[in-house]
Amino acid sequence: MKLSTSLSILLLSGGFGYASSLAVYQDHTFYNFTPKNNFIGFTQGVKAKCEGTTIPLSAKFDCPSDDRLCQLLTSLKYSEQKVQAVQANSKFLGQLASLPQPTTVDANGLIEAAKHMGIEQARLLAQERLLNEEVKIQQRKFQKQAPTKEALGTEETCNKEIELTIPYGYVSFSTEYEANIDDEKEVIVTQYLSITNRSGVDIEADTAMFYYRSANQYVHPTHFRPWIVSKYEPRPQKISKRAMAKSARMDMAMMAEQRVAASAPVVSYEDAREYKIEKLVLPSTGVPLDVKVLTWKAALSCEVRAYPYTNTKAFHVCSFEPKYQIDSNRWKVKSAHEVINENAAGEYWHGKYDLYTKVEEDINIQRKPIVKKERETGIFGGTARKKDGFKLKLTNKSDKAKTLTLIERIPTSTTEEIKSKLLSINAKKKVNYKILKDGKIEMKIALAPHETKKIEVLFEISYDKDLKVNY
Repeated sequence: MKLSTSLSILLLSGGFGYASSLAVYQDHTFYNFTPKNNFIGFTQGVKAKCEGTTIPLSAKFDCPSDDRLCQLLTSLKYSEQKVQAVQANSKFLGQLASLPQPTTVDANGLIEAAKHMGIEQARLLAQERLLNEEVKIQQRKFQKQAPTKEALGTEETCNKEIELTIPYGYVSFSTEYEANIDDEKEVIVTQYLSITNRSGVDIEADTAMFYYRSANQYVHPTHFRPWIVSKYEPRPQKISKRAMAKSARMDMAMMAEQRVAASAPVVSYEDAREYKIEKLVLPSTGVPLDVKVLTWKAALSCEVRAYPYTNTKAFHVCSFEPKYQIDSNRWKVKSAHEVINENAAGEYWHGKYDLYTKVEEDINIQRKPIVKKERETGIFGGTARKKDGFKLKLTNKSDKAKTLTLIERIPTSTTEEIKSKLLSINAKKKVNYKILKDGKIEMKIALAPHETKKIEVLFEISYDKDLKVNY
């Protein structure tokens, strides 16, 4: 869904010294900027154009000292050098200890020298372990931010705008939703854009666009072709070998044409969901940048619901009509400052959006089948009638009254040869229920604190006694 108003989000105080733009698609990223020098970044698999002309890229021996990733890599290399220095000192000390001893031995001096040498070796080993751990931490930190430690730059100087094509996965984004539910009558929905850059190129863009579609979309050329009806003419009984070969070639050509037609992709175009950010600073840190997109309110209706035939856990579900198209069905649900669910699910259903907020832990549901009974009536073409059903036991374990909508079902038939009907729904107190199409039963249940209710559902299936049924 293209937003009617663009998002103007100021993420950097002050302006840029040069114009730049970023366009992130689901398969590629395009970054347009005016370079300060030939350095691109610590990246790979990218392509560069200078004013529309492809320019070659190559590895560089050095990198600009003021570049953030260059400074991080320099620090890593310095730590690696310190490890090598300690290893060299440790090796030299070992070689020194292996030198031939003098013929005249000063026992006390030798013992004292060995003592100092042992202390120094232990210190060097401990220092080497600490430095190695520091190097590993710095390596992991750098690998999270860039795909390679090799600097990349242009072989030719471009004084104009460079268009950098960055491969899939290096710059990515997703939408996240947060629902704030206070009184179960209104929901406050906040949408965020979560952007991650691990391309090895620090990005600064005056304008950044994010598209929920691919940059490369192939649509197979399709044209109208009439559907021909013709008079049937049977083939002659005898066909020459040449005619048979020709006919076989024609049949193969026709089959090939049909295969091509069948393999043509069915392409549907949906409204692009587009987001715009002004003055975006997106360093290649590998850490998601979360930007607020929209906040809107909607009327809300919530209930506790259960489908015991498939799951005996009751759950809370809230329904509303979205003001904007929902792009992602994963939600964070809150009530004021309390987190209800960090990973709630939602879906469009019957013209509304259902948000499944949490499990209702205070309601226990048990479902057990009833022993089957069967009898036959009639002598000729008799009808078998099979009675069946199940029992439900609902318990409210809390100190508060609970209400829930319980969805159950009885078998439904798609043929006139088999009929199914509800016989009864029995309980000590009358159950408020509706029998809907396709055997769906909807019950409205009220449970007092610590109350247990038992409900019995009976149905009957009738069919010709010579048939076998399965349900």
